[in-house]
Amino acid sequence: MALATHGNSEFDRDTAVTRRAPGVYDAHLSAGWTIIQAVNGGYLLALMGRALGDALPHPDPLSVTAHYLTASVPGPAVIRTDVVRTGRTMSTGTASLIQFAEDGSEVERLRVLAAYGDLGTLPDDVRTTAKPPAIPPYEHCLGANDAPGGTTIPGSTAITERLDLRLDPETAGWAVGAPSGKGEMRAWFGLADGREPDPLSLLLTVDALPPTAFEMGLLGWVPTVELTAHIRRRPAPGPLRVAITTRNLAGGFLEEDAEVWDSEDRLVAQSRQLARAVLQG
Repeated sequence: MALATHGNSEFDRDTAVTRRAPGVYDAHLSAGWTIIQAVNGGYLLALMGRALGDALPHPDPLSVTAHYLTASVPGPAVIRTDVVRTGRTMSTGTASLIQFAEDGSEVERLRVLAAYGDLGTLPDDVRTTAKPPAIPPYEHCLGANDAPGGTTIPGSTAITERLDLRLDPETAGWAVGAPSGKGEMRAWFGLADGREPDPLSLLLTVDALPPTAFEMGLLGWVPTVELTAHIRRRPAPGPLRVAITTRNLAGGFLEEDAEVWDSEDRLVAQSRQLARAVLQG
Protein backbone atom coordinates (compact mmCIF):
# COMPACT_ATOMS: atom_id res chain seq x y z
CA MET A 1 0.00 0.00 0.00
CA ALA A 2 1.32 3.45 -0.95
CA LEU A 3 2.16 5.74 1.93
CA ALA A 4 0.06 8.84 2.41
CA THR A 5 1.57 12.18 1.46
CA HIS A 6 0.82 15.72 2.57
CA GLY A 7 -2.69 16.55 1.40
CA ASN A 8 -4.05 13.01 1.04
CA SER A 9 -3.48 11.77 4.58
CA GLU A 10 -6.31 11.09 7.00
CA PHE A 11 -4.74 13.73 9.21
CA ASP A 12 -5.05 16.31 6.45
CA ARG A 13 -8.62 15.37 5.63
CA ASP A 14 -9.67 15.45 9.28
CA THR A 15 -8.03 18.82 9.97
CA ALA A 16 -9.44 20.43 6.83
CA VAL A 17 -11.30 23.71 7.25
CA THR A 18 -13.57 25.56 4.83
CA ARG A 19 -13.58 29.36 4.80
CA ARG A 20 -17.17 30.54 5.18
CA ALA A 21 -16.37 34.23 5.49
CA PRO A 22 -13.23 36.22 6.22
CA GLY A 23 -11.82 34.77 9.45
CA VAL A 24 -14.62 32.22 9.86
CA TYR A 25 -14.16 28.52 9.07
CA ASP A 26 -16.36 25.44 9.10
CA ALA A 27 -14.82 22.21 10.37
CA HIS A 28 -15.86 18.71 11.32
CA LEU A 29 -14.30 17.10 14.39
CA SER A 30 -13.61 13.50 13.45
CA ALA A 31 -14.48 10.65 15.82
CA GLY A 32 -11.24 9.02 14.66
CA TRP A 33 -9.18 11.22 16.99
CA THR A 34 -11.05 10.63 20.23
CA ILE A 35 -9.79 9.49 23.61
CA ILE A 36 -12.70 7.82 25.41
CA GLN A 37 -15.44 10.15 24.12
CA ALA A 38 -13.49 13.41 24.01
CA VAL A 39 -11.60 14.68 20.98
CA ASN A 40 -7.81 14.68 21.50
CA GLY A 41 -6.30 18.05 22.40
CA GLY A 42 -3.36 17.77 20.01
CA TYR A 43 -5.68 17.05 17.09
CA LEU A 44 -7.72 20.12 18.05
CA LEU A 45 -4.54 22.20 18.23
CA ALA A 46 -3.62 21.11 14.70
CA LEU A 47 -7.12 21.93 13.46
CA MET A 48 -6.89 25.42 14.93
CA GLY A 49 -3.40 25.72 13.49
CA ARG A 50 -4.78 24.93 10.05
CA ALA A 51 -7.34 27.74 10.27
CA LEU A 52 -4.82 30.26 11.62
CA GLY A 53 -2.38 29.31 8.88
CA ASP A 54 -5.01 30.39 6.36
CA ALA A 55 -5.98 33.55 8.22
CA LEU A 56 -2.43 34.82 8.87
CA PRO A 57 0.12 35.88 6.22
CA HIS A 58 2.94 33.66 7.54
CA PRO A 59 2.96 29.89 6.91
CA ASP A 60 4.25 28.22 10.06
CA PRO A 61 3.19 28.08 13.71
CA LEU A 62 5.97 29.24 16.02
CA SER A 63 4.12 29.43 19.34
CA VAL A 64 0.56 28.25 19.98
CA THR A 65 -1.14 28.54 23.36
CA ALA A 66 -4.53 26.91 23.87
CA HIS A 67 -6.95 27.00 26.77
CA TYR A 68 -9.34 24.05 26.73
CA LEU A 69 -12.64 25.35 28.08
CA THR A 70 -15.00 22.39 27.60
CA ALA A 71 -14.55 18.90 26.16
CA SER A 72 -15.01 18.81 22.39
CA VAL A 73 -17.15 16.09 20.80
CA PRO A 74 -17.16 14.67 17.27
CA GLY A 75 -19.29 16.64 14.86
CA PRO A 76 -19.57 20.05 13.21
CA ALA A 77 -17.74 23.06 14.56
CA VAL A 78 -16.99 26.66 13.66
CA ILE A 79 -13.60 28.34 14.06
CA ARG A 80 -13.51 32.11 14.37
CA THR A 81 -10.15 33.80 13.92
CA ASP A 82 -8.91 37.31 14.45
CA VAL A 83 -5.68 38.84 13.18
CA VAL A 84 -4.11 40.70 16.10
CA ARG A 85 -0.96 41.94 14.40
CA THR A 86 1.06 41.40 11.25
CA GLY A 87 4.72 42.24 10.83
CA ARG A 88 7.53 41.51 8.42
CA THR A 89 8.69 38.27 10.04
CA MET A 90 5.85 37.33 12.39
CA SER A 91 2.11 37.61 12.71
CA THR A 92 -0.18 36.98 15.67
CA GLY A 93 -3.76 35.80 15.77
CA THR A 94 -6.45 34.34 17.98
CA ALA A 95 -8.98 31.62 17.29
CA SER A 96 -12.01 30.15 19.06
CA LEU A 97 -13.55 26.74 18.42
CA ILE A 98 -17.34 26.74 18.73
CA GLN A 99 -19.80 23.85 18.84
CA PHE A 100 -23.53 23.95 19.42
CA ALA A 101 -25.69 22.57 22.23
CA GLU A 102 -28.96 20.75 21.57
CA ASP A 103 -30.89 24.00 21.99
CA GLY A 104 -28.71 25.66 19.35
CA SER A 105 -26.73 27.81 21.77
CA GLU A 106 -23.01 28.25 21.20
CA VAL A 107 -20.48 26.43 23.38
CA GLU A 108 -16.87 27.59 23.17
CA ARG A 109 -14.56 24.59 23.40
CA LEU A 110 -11.13 26.07 22.90
CA ARG A 111 -9.42 29.45 22.64
CA VAL A 112 -5.98 29.92 21.06
CA LEU A 113 -3.39 32.68 20.81
CA ALA A 114 -0.67 31.98 18.25
CA ALA A 115 2.41 33.52 16.65
CA TYR A 116 3.27 32.51 13.07
CA GLY A 117 6.38 32.98 10.97
CA ASP A 118 8.42 31.21 8.31
CA LEU A 119 10.58 28.40 9.70
CA GLY A 120 12.44 28.22 6.42
CA THR A 121 13.96 31.67 6.97
CA LEU A 122 15.33 31.06 10.47
CA PRO A 123 19.13 31.04 10.98
CA ASP A 124 20.89 27.67 11.20
CA ASP A 125 22.95 28.56 14.30
CA VAL A 126 22.18 26.12 17.16
CA ARG A 127 23.61 26.37 20.67
CA THR A 128 21.98 23.90 23.01
CA THR A 129 22.51 21.58 25.94
CA ALA A 130 19.43 19.53 25.01
CA LYS A 131 20.02 15.93 23.96
CA PRO A 132 17.75 13.46 22.15
CA PRO A 133 16.00 11.01 24.49
CA ALA A 134 17.59 7.60 24.94
CA ILE A 135 14.95 5.30 23.45
CA PRO A 136 15.56 1.68 22.40
CA PRO A 137 15.43 0.94 18.67
CA TYR A 138 11.95 1.09 17.13
CA GLU A 139 11.67 -2.70 16.84
CA HIS A 140 12.39 -3.11 20.57
CA CYS A 141 9.63 -0.73 21.63
CA LEU A 142 5.99 -1.59 22.27
CA GLY A 143 3.01 -1.04 20.00
CA ALA A 144 -0.63 -1.12 21.01
CA ASN A 145 -0.87 -4.90 20.58
CA ASP A 146 2.37 -6.09 22.14
CA ALA A 147 2.50 -4.95 25.73
CA PRO A 148 4.74 -6.93 28.10
CA GLY A 149 3.39 -10.42 28.63
CA GLY A 150 1.55 -10.44 25.31
CA THR A 151 -1.37 -8.35 26.54
CA THR A 152 -2.90 -5.39 24.78
CA ILE A 153 -1.93 -1.93 25.97
CA PRO A 154 -5.15 -0.59 27.49
CA GLY A 155 -6.64 2.76 26.79
CA SER A 156 -8.32 4.05 24.15
CA THR A 157 -9.40 4.78 21.87
CA ALA A 158 -9.89 5.53 18.24
CA ILE A 159 -6.83 7.74 17.99
CA THR A 160 -4.55 4.73 18.55
CA GLU A 161 -5.46 3.36 15.12
CA ARG A 162 -4.26 6.56 13.45
CA LEU A 163 -0.86 6.64 15.09
CA ASP A 164 2.30 4.58 14.69
CA LEU A 165 3.25 4.78 18.36
CA ARG A 166 5.97 2.60 19.90
CA LEU A 167 6.50 3.07 23.63
CA ASP A 168 9.82 2.71 25.43
CA PRO A 169 9.33 -0.41 27.61
CA GLU A 170 10.77 1.48 30.58
CA THR A 171 7.79 3.84 30.46
CA ALA A 172 5.11 1.24 29.72
CA GLY A 173 4.90 -0.57 33.07
CA TRP A 174 1.46 0.96 33.63
CA ALA A 175 0.12 -1.19 30.80
CA VAL A 176 0.56 -4.36 32.89
CA GLY A 177 -0.26 -2.88 36.27
CA ALA A 178 3.34 -2.13 37.25
CA PRO A 179 3.90 1.62 36.81
CA SER A 180 7.40 2.85 37.64
CA GLY A 181 6.15 5.76 39.73
CA LYS A 182 8.15 8.16 37.56
CA GLY A 183 6.46 10.86 35.55
CA GLU A 184 8.04 9.84 32.25
CA MET A 185 6.75 8.74 28.85
CA ARG A 186 8.93 8.13 25.77
CA ALA A 187 8.06 6.81 22.34
CA TRP A 188 8.74 6.68 18.64
CA PHE A 189 5.95 8.54 16.86
CA GLY A 190 4.50 8.69 13.37
CA LEU A 191 1.16 8.70 11.60
CA ALA A 192 -0.16 5.24 10.79
CA ASP A 193 -0.68 5.99 7.10
CA GLY A 194 2.96 7.02 6.68
CA ARG A 195 2.48 10.76 6.16
CA GLU A 196 5.73 12.52 6.97
CA PRO A 197 5.78 15.08 9.81
CA ASP A 198 5.51 18.81 9.25
CA PRO A 199 5.05 21.83 11.53
CA LEU A 200 1.27 21.37 11.64
CA SER A 201 1.42 17.69 12.59
CA LEU A 202 3.90 18.55 15.37
CA LEU A 203 0.98 20.28 17.11
CA LEU A 204 -0.66 16.84 17.29
CA THR A 205 2.56 15.09 18.28
CA VAL A 206 3.12 17.04 21.50
CA ASP A 207 -0.19 15.76 22.93
CA ALA A 208 -0.56 12.28 21.45
CA LEU A 209 1.28 9.99 23.90
CA PRO A 210 -0.38 8.35 26.92
CA PRO A 211 -0.36 10.69 29.93
CA THR A 212 2.65 10.59 32.25
CA ALA A 213 0.08 10.17 35.03
CA PHE A 214 -0.33 6.54 33.91
CA GLU A 215 3.27 5.79 34.81
CA MET A 216 2.67 7.54 38.14
CA GLY A 217 -0.05 5.00 38.93
CA LEU A 218 -3.07 7.16 38.04
CA LEU A 219 -5.21 5.51 35.39
CA GLY A 220 -8.03 7.72 34.20
CA TRP A 221 -8.85 10.69 32.04
CA VAL A 222 -6.22 13.46 32.26
CA PRO A 223 -7.88 16.46 30.58
CA THR A 224 -5.70 19.31 29.38
CA VAL A 225 -6.38 22.72 30.89
CA GLU A 226 -3.75 24.72 28.99
CA LEU A 227 -1.14 23.75 26.39
CA THR A 228 1.64 25.83 24.85
CA ALA A 229 3.58 24.39 21.90
CA HIS A 230 6.75 25.84 20.38
CA ILE A 231 7.66 24.68 16.87
CA ARG A 232 11.42 25.14 16.49
CA ARG A 233 12.07 23.97 12.94
CA ARG A 234 10.62 21.91 10.12
CA PRO A 235 11.18 18.21 10.83
CA ALA A 236 13.15 15.94 8.54
CA PRO A 237 11.33 12.94 7.03
CA GLY A 238 11.22 9.85 9.21
CA PRO A 239 9.97 8.84 12.63
CA LEU A 240 9.98 11.26 15.53
CA ARG A 241 11.09 10.62 19.10
CA VAL A 242 8.99 12.12 21.87
CA ALA A 243 9.92 12.43 25.54
CA ILE A 244 7.48 13.77 28.14
CA THR A 245 8.20 14.37 31.82
CA THR A 246 6.23 15.45 34.88
CA ARG A 247 8.06 16.72 37.95
CA ASN A 248 5.18 17.91 40.09
CA LEU A 249 1.69 16.60 40.75
CA ALA A 250 -0.05 18.71 43.37
CA GLY A 251 -3.59 19.82 44.13
CA GLY A 252 -4.98 17.55 41.44
CA PHE A 253 -2.95 19.15 38.65
CA LEU A 254 0.28 18.16 36.90
CA GLU A 255 2.51 19.64 34.22
CA GLU A 256 3.79 17.74 31.19
CA ASP A 257 6.93 18.96 29.44
CA ALA A 258 7.41 17.46 25.98
CA GLU A 259 10.32 17.43 23.54
CA VAL A 260 10.05 16.18 19.96
CA TRP A 261 13.18 15.18 18.01
CA ASP A 262 13.38 14.36 14.33
CA SER A 263 15.33 11.70 12.45
CA GLU A 264 18.36 14.01 12.18
CA ASP A 265 18.60 14.44 15.98
CA ARG A 266 17.21 17.97 15.88
CA LEU A 267 14.85 19.37 18.48
CA VAL A 268 11.82 20.34 16.38
CA ALA A 269 9.10 21.01 18.97
CA GLN A 270 8.63 21.60 22.67
CA SER A 271 5.54 22.00 24.79
CA ARG A 272 4.28 22.41 28.31
CA GLN A 273 0.77 21.68 29.42
CA LEU A 274 -1.21 21.85 32.63
CA ALA A 275 -3.59 18.94 33.11
CA ARG A 276 -6.01 17.70 35.70
CA ALA A 277 -5.29 14.31 37.26
CA VAL A 278 -7.87 11.87 38.56
CA LEU A 279 -6.46 10.98 41.98
CA GLN A 280 -7.17 7.29 42.22
CA GLY A 281 -5.29 4.03 42.04
